[in-house]
Order: sequence, then structure tokens, then C-alpha cells
Amino acid sequence: MPLPWSSETTEIPESDMATPDELYDEATAIKDGGDLEGAVAKLKEILEVDPNHALTHSALGVHLQKLGHPEEAVKHARRVTELEPTDPFSFTQLSVICMRCGLIQEAEDAMARAREIQMGG
Repeated sequence: MPLPWSSETTEIPESDMATPDELYDEATAIKDGGDLEGAVAKLKEILEVDPNHALTHSALGVHLQKLGHPEEAVKHARRVTELEPTDPFSFTQLSVICMRCGLIQEAEDAMARAREIQMGG
């Protein structure tokens, strides 16, 4: 084990690293504790490990919109629809976030896409 002042580093065994789902649970607990900004920071850590973690993008879309970051919120909501293109909820969530961010036409388009998927298209 290196001394604290040593330039030597210690590798963390991969088996000791938290999975994206475990980190997501940590972020949820942080949010439930009332620290939305802390939850966002933890969620962003997940994307460093797994940039395609759909639940993380989904949560970031919601939380960032609530924190007043509309461009970033919409970016994450759009990413969910790219990762889950056959999931109507992905488009419904994009619609809600766009509506709350003042992007009415995009909100309507996303809701239409959600309905289309639900109808089998």
C-alpha cells in the first residue's frame, strides 16, 4: 500500500467498483435526501463509466429541468429516445420535458411518436 505522500497509485480491483445500477441507487438516495444537485453530480459519474445508461439520462433530464438547465435536460431526454427508440415512455418523457422547457412543437412531436409506438408503429 503506498504512503499518502507517495506518487505511487493503487488500482481498485474491478470487482470492488460500483456498477452503474448501484451508482444510480446511490443517486436516488441522495435525491431522496433532498440534494438534487448532489444527485445530478452522482448521475454524471455514471455516464463516465457507462455513457449509454438510459436510466441515468432519463433521471438527468428530469432533475436538470427542475434545476433550471433546460438545454441540458432536453439533451438527456433526447438521448433516452436514441437509446430506447421503441419505448413510448421515452418519448412521453421527452414531450413533458420539452413542454416544461418551452419547446412546444418538439413536445407535440415527441408525444405523437409515443402514440405511434403504442399503436404498433
